[in-house]
Amino acid sequence: MASAISQYSVGQFDSLLALSDDEVVTHSHVRDVPVPSGGVLALVTLDNGRDHTRPSTLGPQGLLQFARVMDDQAARAARGEIAAVAVTGKPFILAAGADLSKVGDIPSREAGVAMAQLGHYALGKLGELGVPSFVFINGLALGGGVEVALNADYRTIDRNAAGIALPEVFLGIIPGWGGAWLLPNLIGIENALKVVIENPLKNNRMLKAPQAFELGMADAMFDSASFLEDSIRWADGVIAGRTKVKRANEPGKLERAVKWDAAIGIARKMLEKRIGTVAKSPYVALDLLKAAKSSTKAQGFAAEDEALGELISGDQFRASIYAFNLVQKRAKRPAGAPDKALAKPVTKVGVLGAGLMASQFALLFLRRLQVPVIITDLDQARVDKGLAYIHGELDELQQKGRLDSDEANRLRALLSGTVDKADFADCDWVIEAVFEELSIKQAVFAEIEQHVSPEAVLATNTSSLSVEQIGAELKHPERVVGFHFFNPVAVMPLIEVVNAPATDDATLATAMGVAQKLRKNAVITADSPGFVVNRILAKLLGEAMHAVENGTPFEDVVAAQRHFGLPMDPFVLLDLVGLKVGAHVLDTHHAAFPERFFPSAALHELAEAGVLLEKDGKGNPTGIDKKAVKIVAKHRPEGARPSTVAELTARLEDGLADEIHRMLESGVVSAAEDIDLCMILGAGWPFQMGGVTPFLDRVGASERVFGATFHDPRIQGVG
Repeated sequence: MASAISQYSVGQFDSLLALSDDEVVTHSHVRDVPVPSGGVLALVTLDNGRDHTRPSTLGPQGLLQFARVMDDQAARAARGEIAAVAVTGKPFILAAGADLSKVGDIPSREAGVAMAQLGHYALGKLGELGVPSFVFINGLALGGGVEVALNADYRTIDRNAAGIALPEVFLGIIPGWGGAWLLPNLIGIENALKVVIENPLKNNRMLKAPQAFELGMADAMFDSASFLEDSIRWADGVIAGRTKVKRANEPGKLERAVKWDAAIGIARKMLEKRIGTVAKSPYVALDLLKAAKSSTKAQGFAAEDEALGELISGDQFRASIYAFNLVQKRAKRPAGAPDKALAKPVTKVGVLGAGLMASQFALLFLRRLQVPVIITDLDQARVDKGLAYIHGELDELQQKGRLDSDEANRLRALLSGTVDKADFADCDWVIEAVFEELSIKQAVFAEIEQHVSPEAVLATNTSSLSVEQIGAELKHPERVVGFHFFNPVAVMPLIEVVNAPATDDATLATAMGVAQKLRKNAVITADSPGFVVNRILAKLLGEAMHAVENGTPFEDVVAAQRHFGLPMDPFVLLDLVGLKVGAHVLDTHHAAFPERFFPSAALHELAEAGVLLEKDGKGNPTGIDKKAVKIVAKHRPEGARPSTVAELTARLEDGLADEIHRMLESGVVSAAEDIDLCMILGAGWPFQMGGVTPFLDRVGASERVFGATFHDPRIQGVG
């Protein structure tokens, strides 16, 4: 059988070295380890010479060094000097794949193809050494780090390793160093679809070691304390023939004949339904996984080369790098954040409300802050219902193994409920989650202020009301701050921290510190209607309802927004947030900006009737309900003219460009990057689109509306 890497030669990668002058090189250090059976195992350790804060990455210099080391080991194996080769990493880290900051600088499709070929050339040598090869996954393994392991014959994993993932699809590319061919042929197509496509599109979900082991990505799992020793001992058993490796998930003839194509077909339909067809990388990955059923390794590697080269040189990957840098860098250094030293300690949390949202808050604070949490509501029955929900969630987490019994019991002991607001007296942080009506929020804060200390922070989860007005009648409005979560609370990574005119730095610093402890990304916004995410979504939803009220078919409105790449169309989004909530949001924005935001009488009637979407037996939307079409038609103004898809698309683009430009001019946030960060983390704006402001630059809306762009096109990294 022909070698899978014989199609590559070392000389073809010279051009890549010119791009890697400042590469932080991950070196391949070799030491010989005698094994109990009497042979020698060559142990290669990947190490970039930095501490654990800088994971090892694989650039051209590092990959070529790895290839040379593998060639040396192959020569030693041919001479009978070694019985096997194993690769591991520096403490807690195997490798984090390619350095994305460098990959983003690749200048052409040809260079992108060469980078893919270099990965195959170097890592592929693990499968052609002439002796067994092993990878000991001792910690973080992302992208190319996972592919290092996949190219070997056998793998072990540290039981405590976290951060095992192939995140490439999330970033607008594909696993291009063997992952798209090797993984499905190792663990089966359904498991591979989960790792390559499903997990990346779920906010880049990663695997822990037991999950990776269960999928079959590793052949053995050992405890951290003796991981390396146990891995070497296990490898020696394989070398000597004492240990037989069985892979339950490795695909057989039946899977290839029947299940493979069916799984691909189901995945394609789910993708189209969930994300539409704007994003390229998930579908390219799907095609590669489909072809892996019957192609040879050499054919699979060649297909990855072409696919990766095409995607790396395209707009969507450069847009993804811009978005990636926002999340990895700007989100960790929020603009406008005061000195962390000003933050007040939070030793007890109070939650005003015991409904679903309030109970989700309580659970999150309980798990992340590990401090006493108390909830309250209008009567004991509501409080008991909220407590029961939280206890049920803790039980479920324990059953899933995400909490052990000791921790679950400790969290239960920290939780309490009351109808007596005096029990909030020692709370340092109180957050309200009551109905979105100004007078109600003012009333609950006025009542609780009588019981808590003047220094206690009062946080409001309002989505569009004025934080200043909510605290206006309090004795200490300086300790009121907006703390706007997104639903579902446990999953969505954004919190909009609203800095009202009276909010002092200590309160703001405390809010930022709490957000960090909750493992959320916080963006500071001014106290302006809708803040960032809801103001932009209100623009889209208002235009959508205005269009259908004027006779534009619902289907055309959906089509006009499709190229934004948002995870759901405007009517599905309205159904998700609730029609009454949606109507309230549109009314709030119309009241604030009557010349630019449309209210919707039709939406109010739809909310009263409780009708918009038709759904199947599982609650999935299947279309617009005919009753909803009739209700909307009743509100059509005389002489109204429907819009074409092209007209509405341009109107939406220009409307967003205008609104965002106004938001920046009035200082709602510090920069366009903060708008993009909010939309990516709070509204699911796709990484592949690079944020809303670069998108509006690319389609020309910025130029049309205000005669400039949000970003200098030479540096924005998109398009």
